[in-house]
Parts: sequence; structure tokens; C-alpha cells
Amino acid sequence: MLDAGQLWSRWARAGGLLALAACCLTTLVAGKESTLEELKARASAAPIGDRPHLCVQVAERQLASATKLYQTEENEKARASLADVIAFSEQARDASIQARKHQKQSEISVRSMVRKLVDLKHTVPHDEQQGVQDAIDRLERVRDDLLLVLLEGRL
Repeated sequence: MLDAGQLWSRWARAGGLLALAACCLTTLVAGKESTLEELKARASAAPIGDRPHLCVQVAERQLASATKLYQTEENEKARASLADVIAFSEQARDASIQARKHQKQSEISVRSMVRKLVDLKHTVPHDEQQGVQDAIDRLERVRDDLLLVLLEGRL
């Protein structure tokens, strides 16, 4: 049988481990947020040839964020994330066309994001579906522009 001192010691260790886990989790979550901000800064400062890949990464992360935000019914934040998805997808298109690099990979990534947006559209409330559809339409235009450039190179 445990006396009071041993019992208290076990509780103190368990509490210490719990506090350590909470600190690690907080650092991890804060690290992801700063990583996204750092990625945005790197994308805007990167040479034109490196920019498409970075912009696509930002757009994909923001799409994942928007999906989670819609699931938790934080619609205003989700709309802001969707705006970033559109903006960074368009930046990726512009940079890949200008640099004449990463066009195929950018198109593939945008196509994947369009599919995810179509799935997302069916899960959001009716009043949010038009905003998601607008994002789908804009990304389809980005994709069409990239396909046009890709096909022009083959003719």
C-alpha cells in the first residue's frame, strides 16, 4: 500500500509529464503557424523559378486549414483561408509561366486542390457553398491557363 508521500510523488510526476506534453504541443502548434507565415515570406522573396513550388505549398496548407475551419464552423476564418488559396494559386501560375518552370506540377497540384474544394463544397452550409464554388471557378481558370501554356509548348 502506498503512503501519502508516495502517492503525492506519483501525482506530481504525472502532473509534470502532463505539463511537459502541453508545452510540446503548444510549441508544435505555434511552429506550424509560424512555418506558414515563414513560407509566405519565402514565397514572396524567392527567385521567380522557386516561387511556384512555394506558392503551391502555401495554397495547399491554406486549403487544409479552410477545411478544418469549416468543420469547426469558423466560416469567416475559412473564407480568409480560401482567399489565400486563390491568391497563392494565381501567384504560382504567374510565376511558373514567367519562369517557364514547374508548370506541369503546378497544374497537377491545382487540379488536386479543385477536387478537394468540390468535396468541401458538399460539406459546408448552403450559404457558404457559393464562396467555395467561386474558389473552384478561379482555380479552374488557373488550371486552364497552365494547361494552355503546356499545350502551346507541344504544338
